Amino acid sequence: MSKGKFVAVCIIWLVLFGIGAALWRLVVTPMRQEATQKAEQIAQDATMQATAGELPYQQEVSLALDSFSGYAVLRSREFASMLRRRGVKLNLVDDGANYSRRLASLRDGETQMAAFTIDALIKTSAAAGTTPATIVAIIDETQGADAMVAAKSTIRNVDDLNHPDVRFVVTPDSPSETLTRVVLNTFALDKVAANPFVMAKDARDVFELYRQSPKNSRQVFVLWEPYVSEILANEEMGVVIDSSRFNGYIVDCLVADRDFLVKHADVAQAVVESYFQTLYEFRDADAMTNLVIQDAGTESPLTGAMAKKLSEGIRWKNTQENFAHFGLRGDTPVQHIADMIDNITRVLMNTGAIKIDPVAGQPNRLYYEKILRQLSQDGFHPGSETEEIRAAGELEPLSDAQWQSLSPVGTLSVRDLVFPRGTDTLTQPSELTLDELVETLKNWPQYYVIIQGNASLAGNAQANKTLAQSRAIAAEKYLVRHGVSPRRIRAVGVEPSGVSRVTFKLGQSPY
Repeated sequence: MSKGKFVAVCIIWLVLFGIGAALWRLVVTPMRQEATQKAEQIAQDATMQATAGELPYQQEVSLALDSFSGYAVLRSREFASMLRRRGVKLNLVDDGANYSRRLASLRDGETQMAAFTIDALIKTSAAAGTTPATIVAIIDETQGADAMVAAKSTIRNVDDLNHPDVRFVVTPDSPSETLTRVVLNTFALDKVAANPFVMAKDARDVFELYRQSPKNSRQVFVLWEPYVSEILANEEMGVVIDSSRFNGYIVDCLVADRDFLVKHADVAQAVVESYFQTLYEFRDADAMTNLVIQDAGTESPLTGAMAKKLSEGIRWKNTQENFAHFGLRGDTPVQHIADMIDNITRVLMNTGAIKIDPVAGQPNRLYYEKILRQLSQDGFHPGSETEEIRAAGELEPLSDAQWQSLSPVGTLSVRDLVFPRGTDTLTQPSELTLDELVETLKNWPQYYVIIQGNASLAGNAQANKTLAQSRAIAAEKYLVRHGVSPRRIRAVGVEPSGVSRVTFKLGQSPY
């Protein structure tokens, strides 16, 4: 072999040897190390398993929620302990009130249950084009914790909101937005701008925008406690309306993923039952106030007075109230959940929050009563004391002088009543309009109703005024026959203004 060939062969062998060494170092050695480590890990796991104790639970449930104080019971140690005793480990997932993410987590199986306001569940389901979650229990209803606050000099009541310069400063996808939409849908506010919303990041941001607002502005700040009280510390600011004045619109619910509900109905029932048992432990007002303080933590601490005010503005729904809301207690004065869903959907549709009804007019698709029915059939009660089914009390009767001194609240948005010419006879379209008004008034039980008959200026003025008042009386009688308490309603005639119309105004006793 020539010297050149010999050198070439040596080089080739060196290259092959280098490649082999590299392969050994980069491939074989790591594989052997991985195999060794895997064998060691298996041995360690086996040892760990052989020397470990038994877990105190057989199931895990991930529940999505946010920092709202109404969910304090869900975050309590007592609730987690109650579930642990039932063999269920609870994992809480705080998504910062991102309802779209919350619904997606249920749809994708990342969480099995969640807390939702009914309106947020409807809105996110409509946006997603699917309803992966269904309501299994009602957690609470806001009863004054949310409010519209404005400068008294410019906006004293709801009718004063009817101005093109009015702007509502709200947190999107929150009870403050819902409160605003309920008011826009219920009252005659035809002069308000097409898009009157100013969207803030959160309630703190709403408060900061209030601090930056000019004196006597037409901005309306819609937020919740304790920020409401902070604004009201300024004597020039006042509450236009708050969530204690209506029923069934700002409602928090416990929902479950449908697939989880079908496959693990027993676990879902354990969660619901444990929740009601825990809620019962905090039935005392002071106990709930202390829980709210503890739940707020040190990052956003609450004083005792702030926590008391906050907890007074939230009505936590007990077991018996849930049975009633789901139609399991016969004839009770509380709203059925189907009516809540219908009413909220109507508000969202009418105010442009959603374009389609995600359940196509079938509210039963959005709730599942079988867990509560089973608890009811089993005679479940969370404790020894009787639970009260709370409902709004009937308004006190008023004297003539008291009717005259009512403070105006706002004019209801009601379609014009149609009468045959020169008569006070209600037509079928008018009766349908009044039927809708009956349902509206059920949702606003805290206010008196003044029915005003107006009249044309043409012809005999006294005859026109008499006809206007008789039409108002006809509407009053119809409403009373269909369930509106005669204590809270009165028909009056007013000086003719040129418009032949019956209007419906809400009023309240002056504070």
